[in-house]
Amino acid sequence: MNSIWLLMMVTYSPESTFRSSLPTSPLFKTVTEALGKVPIVQLNRIHPSCQHHHLYLKLESCNPGGSIKEKNAAYLVNEAEKQGLLRPGGTIVESSSGNFGIGLAIVGATKGYRVMIVIDAKTPVTMRRMLTAYGAELVEVPLSAADAQGSMQVARMAKAQELATNIAGAWYPCQHKNPSNTDAHELWTAREIEAAFGGAPDAIAIGVSTAGQLGGISRYFKQYYPQTRIIGVDVAGSAIFGTPRHPYKMTGLGLSFVPPNFDPQVLDAAYSVDDRLAFSVCHALAKQEGMLLGASTGAIVAAALADGQRFTKPQTMLLLNPDRGDRYLETVYNADWLTAQEITILENTNLTTAIANLLPVPLDIVGRSQES
Repeated sequence: MNSIWLLMMVTYSPESTFRSSLPTSPLFKTVTEALGKVPIVQLNRIHPSCQHHHLYLKLESCNPGGSIKEKNAAYLVNEAEKQGLLRPGGTIVESSSGNFGIGLAIVGATKGYRVMIVIDAKTPVTMRRMLTAYGAELVEVPLSAADAQGSMQVARMAKAQELATNIAGAWYPCQHKNPSNTDAHELWTAREIEAAFGGAPDAIAIGVSTAGQLGGISRYFKQYYPQTRIIGVDVAGSAIFGTPRHPYKMTGLGLSFVPPNFDPQVLDAAYSVDDRLAFSVCHALAKQEGMLLGASTGAIVAAALADGQRFTKPQTMLLLNPDRGDRYLETVYNADWLTAQEITILENTNLTTAIANLLPVPLDIVGRSQES
């Protein structure tokens, strides 16, 4: 076990002396070196099955900028520099609903690059303010460019490509289609999970999104720990699992197309979680576990809890938390916004019942999604 993980095992404890309970903080030269050094915390009170199964949340929300996407950003920028695609004084252009754009803005700030992020009307105010705080320039695509289901992703990507083509020295990583988007999670996140468990948990629940996290982690565990079940999670209304498309409010999960990095063959289970259930779990995590986390985390936790109910033998499950909840104070955690969207937060037995009723998407339907 390496020194970083030994450091993470030191905890504050009232039973210990003050001196022995103080953890030692490692020193880093840049903010990007601190990526991935995050805690993994067990869930205890959110659901009755926490007394039977062992569910651990990997808090990627504790990365310096608050999300797991900073890993992708740092890795892809480094690779672009090695390949000569991005040079000093260059411009990074990307289409992002927030987290990957923030990651690129952070890396751009540390390296002196201009960063332009293409957003749309669905991008929360908090995300916009965070992007500009890091120095990113925002380019907004109008609502008139939305597809029939209200998605702006294809229009945003087209705008990002246009900007990258017309700006000298610009580089467009295109997280949605970049085959290297998975590599950071095979090299870093998967090995972090392995180190924490001294091997592998019984299952890992991962949000699909652009399939970067899912692709990298599953590739590593399918090679070295094939007994570990991979649970893919998406938002209801997204195109990725081949289920019916419809508008949704979630950001961080969901696409209007199937990303090239998505391989349905790596999945042992797939769950499509609607906005109400995902947001309800977010509220329960805050009130019962003391963790204010992002919208997609609610979907991932709901799916893991539902999946655990299929097993009588106690399961050890790792759940990937992509980002912090402060990004969603104006939406998911805003009572007025929820009322305007006609979303009612489920609590107590109503939430437990909703999780019990959440069924996996048949894998044969997921497999056909790439054919459409």
